[in-house]
Amino acid sequence: MKLYFNNKKRKKIAISQSNYIPWKGYFDLINSVDVFVFYDVVQYTKNDWRNRNKLISAGKPAWLTLPVFKKSIQQKINETTISDPRWVTKHLKTIKQNYSKASGFEKNFSFIESLYNSLSNETNLSTVNTKIIITICRYLGIKTEFRFAEEFDLPQCRIKKLISICDQIDANIYVSGPSAKSYLNEDLLGPKIKLEWFKYENYSLYNQLSSDFCHQVSIIDLLMCCSDHTHLKKLQLWRGQI
Repeated sequence: MKLYFNNKKRKKIAISQSNYIPWKGYFDLINSVDVFVFYDVVQYTKNDWRNRNKLISAGKPAWLTLPVFKKSIQQKINETTISDPRWVTKHLKTIKQNYSKASGFEKNFSFIESLYNSLSNETNLSTVNTKIIITICRYLGIKTEFRFAEEFDLPQCRIKKLISICDQIDANIYVSGPSAKSYLNEDLLGPKIKLEWFKYENYSLYNQLSSDFCHQVSIIDLLMCCSDHTHLKKLQLWRGQI
């Protein structure tokens, strides 16, 4: 049996690549830990969540994509740039067209509009993603501390990188999504770090503009479709606590 904590305070950490306007589960994971590390020092993957996500359009999920330059296969997420300077105007127009009749539009669209406009001159994909995520977290009342993998001196091995970040932050609980089960287990993290698997479950339904409710859409959908402006209640709504 591993002895993780002794008299040491429990400190939870999650490490993940940034996504464009992620779904509510991504924010739920952030809200569950003390420190969240953006891990954008790895290879950019085409047709993935890094530069796109789904909104509800005409009653069905549809992709909203940030066009980017793909210069090489070795290109990292934090080296990727947006190719269309009009992306802010286009994406705001799409959000407004699809959600102008949603119950939360009047209370929350101005926040989204201000956030997007603040990024109108930004071309780095990682910067756009992380600023959107952090700003929405604060809007929702999520107080998790954010760090960036670029801050740390890291070894080459992927698992050792995770361990090194945990050590440098003094974290003793690593929280991971279930997709990492194919390459990560508790023994690989060593005796000082406990591994916890995060469960994306028990999310409540809300008044989505969809014929068949879909959970796997951007957080934008939740904001536009929930009229209650109390941020904590939005969080509780995900887990069916209200």
